[in-house]
Amino acid sequence: MFAFRLDSRSGVPTYLQLVKQVRRALLVGYLRPGDRLPTVREVAAALVVNPNTVVKAYRDLEHAGLVTARAGQGTFITGTLKPIPPPSYTRLSRSLHTWLRGARNAGLDAEQIGALVAAVIDDSEAEGGAA
Repeated sequence: MFAFRLDSRSGVPTYLQLVKQVRRALLVGYLRPGDRLPTVREVAAALVVNPNTVVKAYRDLEHAGLVTARAGQGTFITGTLKPIPPPSYTRLSRSLHTWLRGARNAGLDAEQIGALVAAVIDDSEAEGGAA
């Protein structure tokens, strides 16, 4: 069963964290069409958030064509995003784990690592996508 988690230090609104987690799970192949998301009540209780926050996230996902709510049954994945090909995922995730260990050994915390990654992505896009 898919489980959400929150980062209270991120500054990202709770509903957006939920949306991003579903999108990420679709991209890496953890969620697929037909999979059922936890109910609004389950998510609200597990994360200790207002159920309306979960409803807002699920509505955003529905408007994006990624989920469908079925009365009395739950919310199901019905859309897809272009997933990362499994061989690329395996190869690149290994490489990223090695890089992440190096960043942590250099004394960087999660916020600094996130900022570094975001800056490199921004720089790459500014240069026309060349990495």
